[in-house]
Amino acid sequence: MTHGFDLARLDRIPAFLADKYVDTGRLPHAATLVSRRGEIAHRSCIGDARPGEALKDDAIFRIASMTKPITSIAFMMLVEEGKVALSDPLVKYCPEFKGTGVFVAGGGNVPFLTRPPASPIRMVDLLRHTAGLTYGFQERTPVDAAYRKARIDDFDADYTMDSFIADLAKIPLQFDPGAHWNYSMATDVLGAVIERIEGKPFGEVLQERIFGPLSMVDTGFKVPAEQQHRLADAYAFHPKDRMQDFDAGARSRWAKDRSFHSGGGGLASTLHDYHRFCLMLLGGGKLGDTRIISRKTLDLMTSNHLPGGGDLTQHSVGIFSEDENAGIGFGLGFAVTLDPARAGIPGSVGDFYWGGMFSTGFFVDPVEEICMVLMTQLMPSSTYPVRREVKTFVHAAIDD
Repeated sequence: MTHGFDLARLDRIPAFLADKYVDTGRLPHAATLVSRRGEIAHRSCIGDARPGEALKDDAIFRIASMTKPITSIAFMMLVEEGKVALSDPLVKYCPEFKGTGVFVAGGGNVPFLTRPPASPIRMVDLLRHTAGLTYGFQERTPVDAAYRKARIDDFDADYTMDSFIADLAKIPLQFDPGAHWNYSMATDVLGAVIERIEGKPFGEVLQERIFGPLSMVDTGFKVPAEQQHRLADAYAFHPKDRMQDFDAGARSRWAKDRSFHSGGGGLASTLHDYHRFCLMLLGGGKLGDTRIISRKTLDLMTSNHLPGGGDLTQHSVGIFSEDENAGIGFGLGFAVTLDPARAGIPGSVGDFYWGGMFSTGFFVDPVEEICMVLMTQLMPSSTYPVRREVKTFVHAAIDD
């Protein structure tokens, strides 16, 4: 069956990835899976998971910020149960933020000067990245620098969920909540809120509510010892050598116990596990007989929540303000295509997506009933436009 695709055109995907990226040493490997109407139409694996070991479709990858949509779905399950509301202030669950002010001046060796925020951080601000939080790697402001100094977004920092919240609340906000969009650790805070509401470790909540019900058997914050041989090597971009070792699968940090479960970037997963998550999204919150969230809740999450209905180029004060994000809005955990013409890439109004630091990515197109998952392991994800290129190939293969 072709599932409405020209299969020869789908086969262009691995050929392109091999020719441009893997064979030239730009990417270590790449795995792609494309489905339509719930049926897999294309699957390919190229390159080596580890030197001399061909990538297989059961490989485990660090999915980084592709954790965020999962955390967001888990939170909205609690909203559906009346345990929390989008309008709730963060201090209701994290009172540590009661005295957190907005940056005015200072930083470095000079104490921060702050002012009270014009409005409180609310749950909706965490979901849509309008809370005034940031990431240290943005390296734009004194607040970013304070994140780096505190190692607040350092994967190797020895935080617990409570100590993370306590230290983060000591750093000023970059702006008044709701005033702008800034990619941030907001989803990590969301994970802490979930943990406190449920009264159990965040990882357990995800296992009970999402991974178990969806049979995502290889997804979690730690790769078990008996499965570590499946964990692909991860690399960082190097301007001269193209790639340098970052985290070897055989001695990975993802195979060790951690005191902090990052709701914004800590998960490892597989091509097939994340595809099951995407199928649930395509199914309006349901996969098979398993209902995770309601269709109307997912509709809310995949609507544009940026102030005034604008796009990321208008509202972002940091990364994602680039021209390629014209026509792209942001919902509650997902980027949303508002205008494919302005975005400059084939797609549908209302398709939604996100990616991870290691150049992984996914999209769900409800209009064409397509899911796509891309897995590789090169950071940062801004190095190459590979996710936009794969999305273009997928839509170019539609044949009905």
